[in-house]
Amino acid sequence: NVNGAFFDTGERYGSHVKTALGMGWGETEMLLGNLLRRRDHQDFQDGSTIPSSSSSSTVVATKFTPSPWRTTVQSVVRSCQESRKRLNVDSVDLYQIQMPDIIKPLKYAFGYNTPSLDTVYWDGLAECYHMGLVKNVGVSNYGPTLVTQCYEHLAKRGVPLASNQIAYSLLNRRNGAQQTLETCHDLGVKTLAYYPFAMGLLTGKYTDDNMPELSTENNAIINRSSSSLSNSRRSKLERKDLERYARGDGKRIPLGGVGPLLQTMERIATRREKTVAQVALNYIVCKGAIPIPGARTAAQYVDNMGALGWRLGEDEVEELEYVADNLGFTFDGAGFKRSNGELFSSFLGHVHVVVDIK
Repeated sequence: NVNGAFFDTGERYGSHVKTALGMGWGETEMLLGNLLRRRDHQDFQDGSTIPSSSSSSTVVATKFTPSPWRTTVQSVVRSCQESRKRLNVDSVDLYQIQMPDIIKPLKYAFGYNTPSLDTVYWDGLAECYHMGLVKNVGVSNYGPTLVTQCYEHLAKRGVPLASNQIAYSLLNRRNGAQQTLETCHDLGVKTLAYYPFAMGLLTGKYTDDNMPELSTENNAIINRSSSSLSNSRRSKLERKDLERYARGDGKRIPLGGVGPLLQTMERIATRREKTVAQVALNYIVCKGAIPIPGARTAAQYVDNMGALGWRLGEDEVEELEYVADNLGFTFDGAGFKRSNGELFSSFLGHVHVVVDIK
């Protein structure tokens, strides 16, 4: 049941290069705000159209970015007010903290460690909530301990913690991701999963030449994805890392890379008359998380929607996890986009689109 579009962005997101350099402040929020003003059908480059959501069914989420110069509750409130203006909304549906307070330039440059501002930012979220600037509050890239502390801190202010956004996929369940999801479940906090395709690895776009056994339908999806990839401005370093994961290097990544998992996903997809990408998304839904897939084209959007309305069986989930766990490696990102380093989240960007899944 598709209840409406969920747009997820952040104040620091802009173009690929601007986001990486921390210069994209407000760019995608303004872009999304302009799109939300146009409630009629949206035309795509390939001539197709999809109906835009009405204001009542569109959910808009954005993020506050912790920074060394933001040290007060009011800095969070001001940031939220500016985001509201750029997004052209009266109240932000979901206002999130981009990451824990880990950007410490004085620590890295001079060894001087300043106190954490996490509780200040949590109080800022609570203030935004009580002022009616936001309808829900969430966090991003929080592990089990920190998300629990945030949940308890906000509860004392009478504010429910709605969500925690983390990197989660068949290839990224370790490094605390699975434990975080389980903690969120116990707390009643929704987990939003970014990188559900492991930056494209779980669609087969990097391995189509090594997997001739993929079905015609899946190859068609992969070809469309590869075309999109060529226009996605992936850096050479990102492409090099992703291709190494896809094919293996015989060193850190066993030869064959992600191939065995894709073959298993393909068998399940064929049996269910689905695509590999749809299996990747449905797996996340079955684990109790809400995937945030990217969609650069109408075809990709339509394919993503095919992950709704059905569920993998328990035996299929177990098989997928068994094969993934025996690949000999885990995926933590590519290039500067990492999910296991202190500064990884400062390089994440753009607008994610997902739908409400029931």
